Amino acid sequence: MSGILFSDIIFGPIKSRRLGISLGVNLLPTNKKICNFNCIYCECGWTDQVDDIRKTFCDRKVVYKFLEEKLQQLSSENSLLDSITFAGNGEPTLHPEFLGIVDDVLELRNKYFKDAKVTVLSNSLNLNKENVFNALLKVDNNILKLDAGTEKTFKLINRANKSYRLEDVVNNIKRFKGNVIIQTLFLRGEYNGDIIDNTTDEEINAWLKYVVDIKPIYVMIYPIDRATPADNLIKLSKTELESIAEKVRAFGIETNVYE
Repeated sequence: MSGILFSDIIFGPIKSRRLGISLGVNLLPTNKKICNFNCIYCECGWTDQVDDIRKTFCDRKVVYKFLEEKLQQLSSENSLLDSITFAGNGEPTLHPEFLGIVDDVLELRNKYFKDAKVTVLSNSLNLNKENVFNALLKVDNNILKLDAGTEKTFKLINRANKSYRLEDVVNNIKRFKGNVIIQTLFLRGEYNGDIIDNTTDEEINAWLKYVVDIKPIYVMIYPIDRATPADNLIKLSKTELESIAEKVRAFGIETNVYE
């Protein structure tokens, strides 16, 4: 599976199962996925190696121009907009001017759609970079990934570079002091001879401990929704996801399940 890539810098609006009417901002190339994860379930496909990552990102001025043009159009049409969402073909916080672009998006949001939220979907790996951390403090929806409770499963699902450790990622998420939304995709399956399951008692208990320590605004739980690069992965039922959600709610943390 080669993956589905976004062919535009600004895409949508689309009806998002989590965010309502969402206008996407893709800071990554329109013909290549760039990410420091290589998740077995990613709809964009596997992560390719990039020789010089600095040459591949969208120019900040171009992002501003295209976003303003789109917001002007939507405003003139009296369209509804719930969220301006950093997503796209990989990890948005890898962009070297991410902080400045967040400032630009906030400026344009305030000018054209002041009630819309600015959302970032991030894999949580770049939180040790102060410019990324400071940028995420500014947005309305700081949505960070946490797909595992143990180091082994973290490696099997997200396939990050060996230099990244799950505990370090969690400690960086905790720096937000609860001003964060946690997103977790639950699955079972097999890849390269490894059984992968982040729904076992061991995994759920370890993940739950992390979530309780993070104290997020709320938790988003969801299953596989589109084709995956790895074969033999199982989409979980809403019933099973709700059972996991109840364990989180028992600690007083709002939790939503998205099919």
